[in-house]
Amino acid sequence: MSKTTNRPDEWKIEQGLKGAVLPVLDMTGSETKELAPQVFGELTKDKEAIAAVGDRDKLFTRERKGWVGFVEWENYPEKKAAAHKILTSQTFPPNPEFQLGPIPDTNPVLPGTHWKMWHHAVGGELTKIPDDSWDLVLKEKHPDMLHLLQFPYNGEPPKRLVTAKEVTPNPLHFVRNHGGIPIIDKEDYSFTMDGLVKEPRSFTLDDLMDEAKFPRVEKTVTIQCSGTRRIEQILKYPGQGDEVPQAPWAEGAIGTATYVGISLKKVIKACGGLVDGAKHLEFYGADTYFKDDEVMNYLVSVPWSKVKANEVLLAWEMNGEVLPRIHGYPLRLVVMGYIGARSVKWLYRIKAIKNPTRAPVQSKEYLYFPQQVGKHNLKMTDGIQIQEMPVSSAIMSPWTKQVVIHNGKIRCKGWAYSGGGRWPERIELSNDGGFNWYTVPPENMSKKRKWTWRTYEFDLPCDVEGWVEIVCRCWDNALNTQPPDVRTAWNWGLHVTSSCHRISVYSVNKTKPLTKARLDEFEKADIPFGPITVPLQFPSQTWDEYEKYWQEHDPRDAADEI
Repeated sequence: MSKTTNRPDEWKIEQGLKGAVLPVLDMTGSETKELAPQVFGELTKDKEAIAAVGDRDKLFTRERKGWVGFVEWENYPEKKAAAHKILTSQTFPPNPEFQLGPIPDTNPVLPGTHWKMWHHAVGGELTKIPDDSWDLVLKEKHPDMLHLLQFPYNGEPPKRLVTAKEVTPNPLHFVRNHGGIPIIDKEDYSFTMDGLVKEPRSFTLDDLMDEAKFPRVEKTVTIQCSGTRRIEQILKYPGQGDEVPQAPWAEGAIGTATYVGISLKKVIKACGGLVDGAKHLEFYGADTYFKDDEVMNYLVSVPWSKVKANEVLLAWEMNGEVLPRIHGYPLRLVVMGYIGARSVKWLYRIKAIKNPTRAPVQSKEYLYFPQQVGKHNLKMTDGIQIQEMPVSSAIMSPWTKQVVIHNGKIRCKGWAYSGGGRWPERIELSNDGGFNWYTVPPENMSKKRKWTWRTYEFDLPCDVEGWVEIVCRCWDNALNTQPPDVRTAWNWGLHVTSSCHRISVYSVNKTKPLTKARLDEFEKADIPFGPITVPLQFPSQTWDEYEKYWQEHDPRDAADEI
């Protein structure tokens, strides 16, 4: 017998379970060619070039008393150039491929390989940030949090806790950080308001908390990451795969909290107002952000019209407590109804500008591409910059692939949300893949508010047995609803999975006499019913019952005569 040429994992490769190692098929010629995927070579480090940059502990040292882990990049192009030289003078191992390969069954799911190495490579004040940030995660977040990405930290609560309360407790509120967590003391904190304002000023937290100058605002606001439910896109149609911007979020990248702060509009007024045609506000976060071997602070912008409508808060309190460090202490932005990426944390500067920021987070990321745009042809200008979040919803219970034993109704729980100041007006569930719909009664939904989600519970009628597809959809007050299938939501950046949420569950209806009798047999024999794929371990009927059936019915084969 000749030796096989197959790999031990040949079957998994052929079935698409290890797509990252599949060759690219080039069919442009008369014969199909196999092109090998990218293979990363040995790690390299130009020690002389790195040493020539200088002492990193002096180059990237602590700049402000009481601001641990903060490096001001935006006013110092020479520091940016030095960090760029350090990063381009070495190569780093590739991130684990989690979209075309098995997603690790660990918690944290992904380690943040590159981001840890980039912080360590630049050094100085960034050296300890990965460890300090993880320590804060363990200190401030609930022990049951699901850590999708260890650094920068991305985490969501387990499904059973996502909608357990209408307002999300701080330890269970999802976190999507873009860099390490700077540790800033209140007494050393201030932020600057400058750019195209009449009188640039600096403000301390005590300045903002002076109610004689700035009236306080309390708002309950839902913040949603544009990556919510991304796992549905990944499992069917993988896309842009860097482990940081494309963490495999499930349905928990959304949370609702009550914030206390002041309207940004009042701060701009205290600076004499906007001048010289300013139409946008650019926000600077104290976390360090990496993109394409460049180093920068976290920057995004929103239009003045949003601020003018009093829909942008500077917040220092979350759910009656001092803002947690992981959520932006001492001061963060809360942009109502917008993508979570605009609600900048650890705010240290606001700059009035004429046009939307050109910072990479806004110009290169959080873009919604057409379906035929991808790695082969994309341009930044092909993407729509994501601002207001569309209507969406999700089922938190039961879970997909779960067996449900019920008495004709399946107990469902979940959430619905619409951005831009709209709200869920109607929530509907289907037990047949979306052909027929049942409306959730208003009394089964949480309170209607302009800037928040609505949670729901509903006993969904289900008479049939076997595999059923439960679908959830929402109608907001403008009668917007959700596209029917995840394919209609797919885009290269894997953002905004706004399609109807679909789960497959195995229905076992105990109101059916035969089903009840069979379940009683399982209980009497003390044999677990699940999983459904394990063969039945006792006879499905006696031989006497079997023989009696054929005595009372036609034989298996049809007769050939009358």
